[in-house]
Amino acid sequence: MTGAEFLSYVNIAGAEITLALSILFISVVDMFFGERFKNFTYRASMLALVLVFVWLFMYGKTDGSLAFKEMFISDNLAIILKQAMCLMSFLAIFYSRDYLKARNLFKSEYYLLTLYATLGMMVMISGYNMLSLYLGLEMLSLSVYGMVAFNRDSAVAAESAMKYFVLGAIASGTLLYGMSMVYGMTGELGLKEIAVSVSQQGTDNLPLLFALAFLIAGVAFKLGAVPFHMWIPDVYEGAPAPVTLFIGTAPKLAAFALTFRVLVDGMGSFQVQWEMLLAILAVLSMVIGNVVAIAQDNIRRMLAYSTISHVGFILLGFVAGTTIGYEAALFYTLTYVVMASGAFGLVVLLSREHDTDKLSSFKGLNQRSPWLAFLMLCLMFGMAGVPPFVGFSAKLAVISAVMQDGYLWLGLIAVLFSVVGVFYYLRVVWFMYFDAPEDAVGESDAYQSSTLENRIANIALDHKIVISVNALAILFFGLLPGLIWSLSKIA
Repeated sequence: MTGAEFLSYVNIAGAEITLALSILFISVVDMFFGERFKNFTYRASMLALVLVFVWLFMYGKTDGSLAFKEMFISDNLAIILKQAMCLMSFLAIFYSRDYLKARNLFKSEYYLLTLYATLGMMVMISGYNMLSLYLGLEMLSLSVYGMVAFNRDSAVAAESAMKYFVLGAIASGTLLYGMSMVYGMTGELGLKEIAVSVSQQGTDNLPLLFALAFLIAGVAFKLGAVPFHMWIPDVYEGAPAPVTLFIGTAPKLAAFALTFRVLVDGMGSFQVQWEMLLAILAVLSMVIGNVVAIAQDNIRRMLAYSTISHVGFILLGFVAGTTIGYEAALFYTLTYVVMASGAFGLVVLLSREHDTDKLSSFKGLNQRSPWLAFLMLCLMFGMAGVPPFVGFSAKLAVISAVMQDGYLWLGLIAVLFSVVGVFYYLRVVWFMYFDAPEDAVGESDAYQSSTLENRIANIALDHKIVISVNALAILFFGLLPGLIWSLSKIA
């Protein structure tokens, strides 16, 4: 490798190199001084994400430059998704501090796993070859498996991690099998070369159709679309709350990139075929996600099924198969992760000593803390798609895109189940504003010392400020949706 080639690689993959070196530095320092500097890994991890974000903003290549024998691409889509992902990972680390300290889980391994997962997502987002996409996916998956099982004293967390690992391994094998079939039929692993070969062979090639089915199955699992959603409710409920926050936000950005790279960039010639498959997945996700969420009495399971329904709306943009459709899907993904980070973040802050998972725990929240109740109202209305919150603009964008492409029936189904989904979000608002607080009479002294009032009072000032900004951003971007939409158009 010449010096010029090395410098070009650094220029194109500088963010990944910066994060990888940061991980090595933090690991070495923690190995020797971890006991002396308890907060070092926590602060250094957030600083590393800030450095990566700044690098992407100042030096990120947006011209589609390729590196590592065309296995890695740096374009507008990659830069924007990586910046959003750094922000989500930063929030996940930031919100986790007091929760982990209160439960004796404040350990350097948690933050290093978060950084490793972030690095895997960055490789996924810039992957322009089946191998690089798969390597990034596995780096992310293996890190998240460890994060879900991080609380070793929790049998529920261990069970969730085992389910996630087994199902994730099956999904990874399915995706890898589809990739191997594509390689067998085209002799290529690069997405650009695969696109050329597939277009030359035609859309009536049966082995390629089988490969497409396997690829969609693997991608749908990572997105959490029905019928590949079975891991989401159990993992969201069983994992530590900060881990649920992390896996419910940043990986959705990486999954969007994986879907776009594989289907649009690689298998674009089969657009008619995968549009119909994605339409079926979208309908199933919207129906099952919204209907089953109504029956939940655990807010994390409710938000898990809510996630499934939102994935259905994201897929609508891909079903449209147009530039506007892809822009709408990206717009929806970006707005969703902001809303999810706020909703799960508030659950994390209220679950410091004892989990606040039951919907009934939010009864009378307005009487205990009007400000937190208002923030939760903004988050619930945003996810429900109530104007003027940004969720309304996101749903309107994808529904408009799919109807403009001729899928009137799909747009009507989306509108119908948007209305259905409002019910379970409004139920949380009803509990907060119109139900009396539940008393802790008869509970143990340990529980009495950690009532919801005490947990609200013990939320740190910096956490209150950040969660307030996070929630109010839903209203701000709802009033000015063009700010995020412009990013989607650039990407």
